[in-house]
Formats: sequence, structure tokens, C-alpha cells
Amino acid sequence: MTARWPAFAPALDRAVHHARDWLTSLAERPVHPRARPDDLAAVLGGPLPDGPTAPETVVDELAAGVEPGLMGMPSGRFFGWVIGGTHPAALAADWLTSAWDQNTAMRHSTPGVVAVEDAAAAWALDLLGLPPDADVGFVTGATMANFTGLAAARQHVLADAGWDVGRDGLAGGPRVRVLVGAERHETLDLALRYLGLGTPTVVAADDQGRLVVADLDRALAQGGGPTIVCLQAGNLHSGAFDPMAQAVDLAHRHGAWVHVDGAFGLWAAASPRLRGLLAGVEHADSWATDAHKTLNVPYDCGLAIVAHPEPLRRAFGMHADYFATFSGSGDPLEKVPELSRRARGVPVWAVLRSLGRSGVEDLVDGLVANARAIADGIATIDGAEILNDVVFTQVCVGFGSDERTRAVTARVLADGVTWMSGSRWQGRDVLRVSVSNWSTDAEDVARSVDAVRRAASTG
Repeated sequence: MTARWPAFAPALDRAVHHARDWLTSLAERPVHPRARPDDLAAVLGGPLPDGPTAPETVVDELAAGVEPGLMGMPSGRFFGWVIGGTHPAALAADWLTSAWDQNTAMRHSTPGVVAVEDAAAAWALDLLGLPPDADVGFVTGATMANFTGLAAARQHVLADAGWDVGRDGLAGGPRVRVLVGAERHETLDLALRYLGLGTPTVVAADDQGRLVVADLDRALAQGGGPTIVCLQAGNLHSGAFDPMAQAVDLAHRHGAWVHVDGAFGLWAAASPRLRGLLAGVEHADSWATDAHKTLNVPYDCGLAIVAHPEPLRRAFGMHADYFATFSGSGDPLEKVPELSRRARGVPVWAVLRSLGRSGVEDLVDGLVANARAIADGIATIDGAEILNDVVFTQVCVGFGSDERTRAVTARVLADGVTWMSGSRWQGRDVLRVSVSNWSTDAEDVARSVDAVRRAASTG
């Protein structure tokens, strides 16, 4: 029998109640979790029950058991790693995505959500200034977006060398050279490992983490054969951008495919005030970004964008007797590593539809303004030093010795008002601030700076 609304209503009503409580609590709750994993094991684990439990009871037990272990990642005072919040339209759309329960693999079987993803893809390409005929695949996050773009790159450069990797695999074929900046994100190395391409060749970076074009020129001239060059839009520590126009032009003159890891920084292209940081990025061959970061949609949603659909679809397409074959836009399954997946593009459509062009611009500019305000505030603290040029959403702070920096970081985290992750950059320990949440406001900035001031004045 088809499931009917009364079967869902009690559990969903309880879920709405608990979601409201959680979102309401974010304004004042400590950002750090109040419990450790071991504390929660007894509550959430134990023997599997012998019989059924009412769905609404399960939801209540889940909320009560998990709540002490939740970190306030959606808080406007959470600045750890590079983790955004969730825009209201995107959150609501994500709930609908689960309710609709569409396996978004084939265009003809789920035309509603595929049409939404097509629209979201077109809007994203327009905002980012990328080729309008590029393929867009909705993947889990930036790691798999990098994997997807690099898989298309591998397919293309080996085909140019006369090698069919889909038919013959990698063994016996020409080696693919991959050149990366010294301060690339390590998920690029992870994606290369997944693809069997091994350890990349490292190109020097400057004091802000930007790839040095002269060293790229030297590295390209030292070898030949199938080559991929990876550039970075948004350094994890400094927020800096590789010199796109020069690097892309140079790589293409050597016949290389250019892939851009723009996990959070690619969205700078949506702001007229920031677009110059990415000048020339549109001439690359593939791009990766994570919509949960700067765009603020729920987990999980990355965008893999490839200018040349043929190698992408050769890398991921599959054809079976029970699949209809389509040309033109292609099926979603031809653009991502997965066959079965949720309609990840629906929340992207919702946030873009809600914000519009000017709203996305304001979102990105607002994140940068808040990063600069935090940097300016921390710079007034005795002994604090801003270590990077704050060109985007990242701020790195030192407090003299590594020992003192670690101590200040630990006190900030223990305080609970804000969360700023510790890291190590350019040979020293740092307190790292990543401004990624749409809801961060002037009060959040002020309270967070005050928390750092308290931590720096103690001990």
C-alpha cells in the first residue's frame, strides 16, 4: 500500500519542533560540543531493540541523544575550517528534496528535479562567468568535485597522447604529469591518488601561498607528455588566488589541461569588486567548488564544472539496455561518479533563486567585509599579528611564539563564544579564522573579537 501522510505526520512534526529548538539555541549556546563521543555511546548505542518503536519516539530520542554532542557550526560565530551555514531557502528545499526522494540519475525518469538542477547549473555558470555550455555535475563536496574534474582531465590528456584509459586502464600507458602549487589543498593529492595518478610535481608558492608562474614555466619546460596543471582560487590560510590569466595561458601553450580548485574562492567571481582576483579563470578547462562553503547550502553539495563535456561523459557515462540514451544536455549520471544520488542541486537552485544576482554579490562581499572587520579587531589586541593579506574570507593570526599562539587558541575554543581553528602556516602556528556563514553579523564579529581578546589577555 502506498504510504500516506498520516504515517509521516507525527515524526515530521517532532522533527520540525526539534529543528526549531536547535536553530533558536544557536544565538547563545556555546559553539563547542558539550559532550564527547564516548559520553554519547551509551545513549545512542547499546543492543539493537527487539521490536519496533514509533517513528516520533525515535525522532525524540535521536534529538535528545545527539544534542549535547552538536557543534554550533551554523552559528554566526563559527569560523573553523571552511564551513558555511545554511540559507533558509536552501534548508527548506533540502527538506523537500528528502521528501520527494528522487534518484537523480536519468533525465527522463526524474524530469522535475533534473530541470531544477539544469537551471541551477546555468545560473551558477552565469554568476561565475564560466562557459555557458560547460557541463555541471552535483557531487558530495569539493573533494569529489576535484576528483571529477581531474578524471575528465585524465581522460582528455591521455586521449590526446593516443591512449584510451577507459579501455586499457593506466598500466602501460604514458605517465600523466600533474603540476600543483606548494600550498594547494591536500584534497587535490587525495583525488590524484583515487585516480591512480600518484604524487604531483610541486611548483613554488610565494609568501601568500600563490603559485609562482616563473617556477611553473620552468617545471613545464622540464618535461613533456600528458600534463595537468592545478591552480587554486582561495588559499586555505591566506585566501589568496593563483595568478590565473598568466598560469592558464602558460599551461595551454604547453598543451596542458588546467583544473582550478575553487572550493570556496571560486564564488569571488560573483562579486564585481572581487572578480579581478580571478581574472582569466574562465579560460581554464575544469573547476571545482563546494556550495556548502561560500554559497551556504546544506551538506552535501559540490559542483564539478567541466568546459569540455566529451571527456567528462566518457569518464563517467554508462550505458545499459534499460537506460534510454540522450544527447545534448546529457543525463546527470554522465557528469558525476555516482549513479544513485539525491537531487543535490535543488538547494542550490533555492538559494540562487532566493538571493538573485545582487543577493549573491552581497553575500560574498559581506563575508569578506566581516573577515576584514575581524582582522582589524584582532590587530588591536596586544601581541596579535595578522599574518596574511586579507583579500577574501581567511585570516591568520600569530601571538608571538608558537607556544603562546597554541595557548590562546586553546582558550578561545574552551571559552565557547566562538570557534576558530588552530593551524600551521608558513612555518608557524596560527589561529585561523574562516568567515563562511551568511548569518554572521556585526554583533557576532564583536563578540568573537572580544573572546580572542580575553584569551590573549589570560596567562
